[in-house]
Amino acid sequence: MKSMAVLTSGGDAPGMNAAIRSVVRVGIDKGWQIMGIRHGYSGLITNNVIPLGARDVSGIIQQGGTMLGSARCPEFKTMEGRQQALRVLQEHKIEALVIIGGGGSQTGAHALSQMGFPVIGVASTIDNDLYGSDITIGVDTALNIALEAIDRLKVTALSHERAFLIEVMGRDCGYLALMAGIAGGAEAIVIPEVETDPETLADELRSAYERGQAHALVVVAEGAKYNAAALADYFKEHKERLGFDLRVTTLGHVQRGGAPSAYDRLLATRLGADAVERLTLGEHGVLVGFVKGEPTATPLTEVVSNKKPLDLRLLELARMLAR
Repeated sequence: MKSMAVLTSGGDAPGMNAAIRSVVRVGIDKGWQIMGIRHGYSGLITNNVIPLGARDVSGIIQQGGTMLGSARCPEFKTMEGRQQALRVLQEHKIEALVIIGGGGSQTGAHALSQMGFPVIGVASTIDNDLYGSDITIGVDTALNIALEAIDRLKVTALSHERAFLIEVMGRDCGYLALMAGIAGGAEAIVIPEVETDPETLADELRSAYERGQAHALVVVAEGAKYNAAALADYFKEHKERLGFDLRVTTLGHVQRGGAPSAYDRLLATRLGADAVERLTLGEHGVLVGFVKGEPTATPLTEVVSNKKPLDLRLLELARMLAR
């Protein structure tokens, strides 16, 4: 019987467990023996490998995080670390590997693929910054968690006639901030892709105040040059410029910890199944993502060589809607 392994790497994302479940059960159906690698690339190097059967993944589809765990692994960035990983795979007679994760994880997948090992990546990151997938596992849940927080903060903002700076995750990608800002009716959105001058933002907030707006919400991406903390420090020196009393809320890792939404469960299930189908047919060296409503394979070489663009037309739409 052929043997396939699955690991999760990088930041946890709601839906990873659904992807693991899909890989295990579809893999068994296709005649594979499935092994799980605990704690990502670190577990691969240290031989933390366990067998996975259909019952081992019962009841995990609705759980956030990853049952296999994840960890940073600087050693895997070295040739010695990758060679040790290959030795572990060979020791367990593992013939193919599914790697569920984001940009850094898929860089590792590409490195293994370049060494001749059959690998398929599955697009999973709440940042939605991975080339080769319109939307990645975890994004929908993280966006809805951020939106719920924004809606709640809006109640307090209205009650006290305040402005709130709300910082969301996303690393160097403004997708979560942009979408949450539009859906939450924010007065302004600050993202890394477009540099925002604090004075310009102050003018926008002052304009809202002078139009009779009773509150203001600004959604800020953590990777922006002026993140929420930097903007708050700036506005401490220029309180009169805003009109509003200002508060700051940083949502942080709470966005990653929720039970996956129905969309993320379905997306993860489809991508995990597609990865197994492709490996069964002999295809590898690709990332399985979701493009135009269908699971699609993109060569890992392209994934690691390209940056996924953000549709900045949506930022202009957000500005029009805020007026």
